[in-house]
Amino acid sequence: MAAVPPPISKTSPQVGTVHGAVRGTLEQGVAVFRGIPYAAAPVGARRFRAPEPPEPWEGVREAVAFGPTAPKRPYSPPLDRLLPDPDVPGDDCLNLNVWTPSPDRTGLPVLVWIHGGSLLHGSSAVPLYDGAAFARDGVVLVSVNYRLGIEGFGVFPDAPANRGLLDQLAALAWVRDNIAAFGGDPDLVTVCGESAGAISIAALLAAPRAKGLFRRAVLQSGAPTALPLDAVARRTTELIAKRLGVAATAGALAAVDPAGLLAAQTEVTSGGSPLTGGNSFQIVVDGDLLPRDPLEALLDGAADDVDLLMGANSEEYRLWFVPSGLTERLSRIKLRLALLKFKVPGATARTYRANRPGATPGELLGALATDLLLRVPLNRVADARAGASGSTHLYEFGWPSPVLRLGACHGLEIAFVFDTLDRPDAVALAGEDAPQELADAMHAAWVRFAASGDPGWPAWDTSRPVMGFGPGAPAVVSAPRDEELHGWAPYRSNS
Repeated sequence: MAAVPPPISKTSPQVGTVHGAVRGTLEQGVAVFRGIPYAAAPVGARRFRAPEPPEPWEGVREAVAFGPTAPKRPYSPPLDRLLPDPDVPGDDCLNLNVWTPSPDRTGLPVLVWIHGGSLLHGSSAVPLYDGAAFARDGVVLVSVNYRLGIEGFGVFPDAPANRGLLDQLAALAWVRDNIAAFGGDPDLVTVCGESAGAISIAALLAAPRAKGLFRRAVLQSGAPTALPLDAVARRTTELIAKRLGVAATAGALAAVDPAGLLAAQTEVTSGGSPLTGGNSFQIVVDGDLLPRDPLEALLDGAADDVDLLMGANSEEYRLWFVPSGLTERLSRIKLRLALLKFKVPGATARTYRANRPGATPGELLGALATDLLLRVPLNRVADARAGASGSTHLYEFGWPSPVLRLGACHGLEIAFVFDTLDRPDAVALAGEDAPQELADAMHAAWVRFAASGDPGWPAWDTSRPVMGFGPGAPAVVSAPRDEELHGWAPYRSNS
């Protein structure tokens, strides 16, 4: 770990932004500014509209507490016990937080964190996302709130699509215009996210309007994906409107009380998961912000000048399958039906089964779904970037949590990246004895990548190197499990 920076002289550090001055706090030698608005509150006439700049303020605004979170509901049981999701009331939910070694520094690398949560949950106030360790190691950490659910990603005929993505774009523009005042370099920005945050970043990589707002990107457990702007994309919005007895338009739903809208949204979207499906919200190819499918765009060379760090956890599926009992409940017949639904080649299923003797049908389905949704598209993107000016590095997180037999499940790596294993929400997923040395290694890799584009292992080439963060010391493996990867038709078509 880098040396702790010298204490900042001010007990209450103050910074001027383009909209007004803000006063933060000094916490163990790190200057922290919370709840800074980067856009106006999306209420009233601004509800379901693209974000607009915040009103400038006079004097000094206190930035000592997390700002309001986007309207949302907690995770459904049993995930609510594993994934705490703070709720801060208020309208000004388009806000961000900054951790910096010192506003008096200059030219520091910047890491902008975009949280996950299936575009329904999450916020920058989650304790895991504390940016103190990044600031301690010389990186300015910015974490962002954006609109969720129907407010951010509902599809209407009378409102712009992808409003949550537009919020993220507005936050990145704020970083460009303001981060130098906090010690950061606006030309050295890395955007980083997990799950829905990573999917959002993949869309930003393919969005022409995001060009130049970041130099590097990290995709953790999320791959490029978006829906065409069709009936499937509108389905969740229409079901919510039908439940409320109103037209599926922004005008009609803007008149609905936010609490009632959230209740209808929860009823419509409950019961599914990112792996098993169900009614959900997705980024859409809207022909404006996102002119084409992000995966197709990246395979065709979009963002080739951006350095990429991408990866997934080896047992992503266990977060949804184990607590719900699906690993034991799924029958062989239902497995066969699922394989038909996802068009899994028979030879591919046999290879996975042979490599996992004793696996239950649920475990086998989980492994297949994890690779289909994450590992296959991420490897395709890496292969397509051969010869790109931007570097490409892949990792796999494989340390198994002992909690509830979760293994190397979805979201487990975040506390290691942020070096926040001591937080209660990290203990809930990883237990009390998670290896600090693994957090040291993984966090240091992200710091190096933000600073230089090199996380500390070979860039992707024909040997297909993947850094494994698992039990024991981190180690690079060439072409791990490639016999499984090459069993997928989408990958074969790109080989």
